[in-house]
Amino acid sequence: MSAVLVNATTQPVQEPTLPQAPPCVIVIFGSSGDLTRRKLIPALFHLMCEGAMAQFRVLGIGRDGLSDEEFRSRMLEGARASEEMGAFSDDEWEHFADRIYYLNGDLTSAEFYQGLAQRLETMSADSEEDRNRLFYCATPPSLAPAIVGGLGEAGLAKHEHGWSRIIIEKPFGSDLESAQNLNAEVAKVFDEDQVYRIDHYLGKDTVQNILVFRFGNTMFEPIWNRNYVDYVEITAAEKLGVGTRAGYYEKAGALRDMVANHLLQLLTLTAMEPPVAFDANSVREEKVQVLRSIRRLTPDEVALRTVRGQYGPGSIDGERVLGYCKEDGVARDSATETYAAVEFYISNWRWADVPFYLRAGKRLARPLTEITVHLKRTPQALFARTPSDQIEPNVICLRIQPNEGITVTFGAKRPGVVMHTGTVHMDFCYQEAFGVRSPAAYETLLLDAMLGDATLFTRRDEVEAQWRLITPILDAWAKQEPPDFPDYPAGSDGPEAANQMLARSGHAWRKISEVVDTCVDLRANVARR
Repeated sequence: MSAVLVNATTQPVQEPTLPQAPPCVIVIFGSSGDLTRRKLIPALFHLMCEGAMAQFRVLGIGRDGLSDEEFRSRMLEGARASEEMGAFSDDEWEHFADRIYYLNGDLTSAEFYQGLAQRLETMSADSEEDRNRLFYCATPPSLAPAIVGGLGEAGLAKHEHGWSRIIIEKPFGSDLESAQNLNAEVAKVFDEDQVYRIDHYLGKDTVQNILVFRFGNTMFEPIWNRNYVDYVEITAAEKLGVGTRAGYYEKAGALRDMVANHLLQLLTLTAMEPPVAFDANSVREEKVQVLRSIRRLTPDEVALRTVRGQYGPGSIDGERVLGYCKEDGVARDSATETYAAVEFYISNWRWADVPFYLRAGKRLARPLTEITVHLKRTPQALFARTPSDQIEPNVICLRIQPNEGITVTFGAKRPGVVMHTGTVHMDFCYQEAFGVRSPAAYETLLLDAMLGDATLFTRRDEVEAQWRLITPILDAWAKQEPPDFPDYPAGSDGPEAANQMLARSGHAWRKISEVVDTCVDLRANVARR
């Protein structure tokens, strides 16, 4: 039995005016890649259309020998195809394209950065916006040290006549040692307040809403602790396979790719203490405290509290798909995991003995990212006529994507003369409640970086704290006998071992294949009215 809560907001909400970014030039390293074409350029274009960027230039840097016009043409294709753009304006694109330039070169060559410095000086001769510079590393992680070192040698990290900042994409290292080494290299050139380590999950409205939901509503914070919470599960399920990322994914795997950053970030926001203020230092300090409080797993605990899997052939939306080892660019005997699940415990007063289960996987039944907080059962003697297995505990589910929203599950009396209860669902759906487009994650993060707001970016010690939790798992897996892959079919909920890991504590995952999309039901309900 389910019920749908129709949102109280029935009129479209006026989208707030975006803050104005200061004049600047955005330098994108690796601009001929997919990230720039599909995400960064559409995000910058939309920020301009929304009035957040008035004085700016974009300088794309790549290996391909392109003219400015050829580069603009490539970026136009990406902007037109972007699902996040909405209506496309040719006139606005022409205005935007006039501010896009291109420079090709070898990012490992010291001479290139001297040429880049000269190019920026030439641009500065007729435009004051180029005194502020935002460098974006949209490159493979291996190139980050060369880029940082080259910028330092060319004097481009200085901020004497304007600010200079750098955005570094994940993965930030591949284990604790490599993350520490990269941090040390970056610190030689840039001050910490100039460095913006990006995790695009933190730019999502629904991720930021975790803090508002917890700390902006007095009804939830009093129960947000070990006295009322039984367990928490955080899921990032993908329907897609490895696609064109085999070269990267073979070296990374699901644990590095998703758990080490995205899911641990969601965990920190779910478990953190209230910050004294909503600013970069206060929020990030509380997140780091959570990471420091999580118990690191010993090799024996890794065997019990982690699961890795790899998808085999199966069916997605009625179509047969290949197993991971049959994908292009993947070794036929690959032992890379496409699914990872971990059980963590936070050793502090609020969360002692409450398990946090994290799982991420490819080729699962449906795309779904959510945080589900399972509350403890109530005594059932009052409603003895209803079997206990028919009364579900209260559940609070925060949907990150798709169909962003919040669902609260609770018990209610069924209609009739007999006292029987059933489970009902009350739903909040972003799209229906506010009637406005949520900004793409990269729009939020790029604008924040230009404004100098690092709240939604990860700090140096935060990155290293994440790897302190993940590296022992990687080390233990390397020494253990590899699982018999593949161990779950494409289109399923993942390996059976993950279900058994929770069952030992009397818990269970929400079945990805059976999750009801109540946000879709809500839209249909409203349409019928």
